[in-house]
Amino acid sequence: MNEAAPPLQGGARALTAFALALGTFMQVLDSSIANVSIPTISGDLGVSPDQGTWVITSFAVANGVSVPLTGWLMQRYGVVRTFVFSLLAFTVASFLCGIAWSLPALVFFRVLQGAVSGPMIPGSQALLLSLFPPERKGAALAIWSMTTLVAPICGPIFGGYISDNWTWPWIFFINLPVGAFAGLVCWRFLAARETPTRKLPIDRVGLGLLVLWVGALQIFLDKGKDLDWFGSAFIVTLAILAAVSFAAWLIWELTEEHPIVDLSLFKSRSFSIGTLCLCLGYGVFFGNVVLLPLWLQTQLNYTATWAGLVSAPSGAVAILATILAGRLLARSDARLIAVASFVAFGLSYFMRARYTPDSSFGVLVAPLLVFGIGMGTFFISLVAISLADLTPAQIPAGSGLSNFLRITAGSFAVSITTTFWDRHEALHQTRLVEALTPYDPAMQQTLAQMQQHGLPQAQGFGLLLHTIVGQSYLMSALDYFWISGWLSLALIPLIFFTHRPAGAAPAAAAD
Repeated sequence: MNEAAPPLQGGARALTAFALALGTFMQVLDSSIANVSIPTISGDLGVSPDQGTWVITSFAVANGVSVPLTGWLMQRYGVVRTFVFSLLAFTVASFLCGIAWSLPALVFFRVLQGAVSGPMIPGSQALLLSLFPPERKGAALAIWSMTTLVAPICGPIFGGYISDNWTWPWIFFINLPVGAFAGLVCWRFLAARETPTRKLPIDRVGLGLLVLWVGALQIFLDKGKDLDWFGSAFIVTLAILAAVSFAAWLIWELTEEHPIVDLSLFKSRSFSIGTLCLCLGYGVFFGNVVLLPLWLQTQLNYTATWAGLVSAPSGAVAILATILAGRLLARSDARLIAVASFVAFGLSYFMRARYTPDSSFGVLVAPLLVFGIGMGTFFISLVAISLADLTPAQIPAGSGLSNFLRITAGSFAVSITTTFWDRHEALHQTRLVEALTPYDPAMQQTLAQMQQHGLPQAQGFGLLLHTIVGQSYLMSALDYFWISGWLSLALIPLIFFTHRPAGAAPAAAAD
């Protein structure tokens, strides 16, 4: 930071931290709020739901490409200037999304929205760390973690409520007052505290290869399930393009004097292992965040709003856990907090593996309360571990790179989760149907009871098949929950291969 500027204290620091947190919340919220609104948007714009999914894909692709550019942009233009511009541009793009008159227009504006939003999360992280003295870095990470955790849970709730009660453009219009307020406050209090800048040549070849492989990979992940993965020539072409361009990009970046992404950060053992645990843990976390409301809505007939409300209590617990973890971080080993998060995650997944088709609302919520403990300690501890060994100048690039890999891991997780759920449902359904024949006494008795209640045999068969499908999806989800639990516990030993962070958190890039 500019050493001539007086340090922020009291109300000014609190207001600025709140504005930075709002910026993070808005960006993360927008990555999930549109998911439950796709049927409404598609119907209003006169396209199929499959075509409507490009509203999600376009944002993810553009955001995935822009996040790794954060380090270069902040060194070239300064952390404050880059963050505030990104925040205000995101707000303008949100307005354009809301007034979109057709699907191509909406997709174009979503690409713009995703492209300008890349620096928002790494920027808010670096600036929050710069606002607090070393002994209170845990508080900064706690504020950042709370917004990063709560937003994905609020997204489906807000999106479902707005779609059910208002019109879909409001899922974008709600960003306008938030973005304007956060941008003005951050510029007012941080403009005089801009970080040093230096003119760096842009790695055009590296940027082009980055756009190519990230774009191909994101579309491959988003459309693979719909197109039957490698049964589609389009998906095979995308996979080959992503693999070849990634290999070329990797070779180029390792030999380029001024790479667009600084891969030398992986020389730090704590950064490498911490980022690996962050990505794998987040992948399992995000897969479960996607699967549970999907199961509730498609199999238990929950509305989008009520499916979101099942997850809501975990957000409240996460906030309390994050506040506690922020205080503990200054005086304890961050690796132990990370272990606690994986234990809580594992326990939550194992509890979910005991769900039944008639589980009550309370039974559904109980594992998510434990899940909230894991959420509240996961990000704050792993961010502290992964950034602890980096120099102040490396933190924006390190934050951008780790967030990019985390987002990519989330994309992988969504594709793997939904594919696993569907494929294992088919497997369980086959096994259940094999055990049923028209000559089975138990089945004959069940059909006879249905006929006694006035249900024709054909409808009885249909009802029975519907029950089998529902049971198969439940069994597939339980399999996924068990696997998630064991994967979470398996990550614990990796934590102890990192260095113990010295203090609460690393110094900020702008200190």
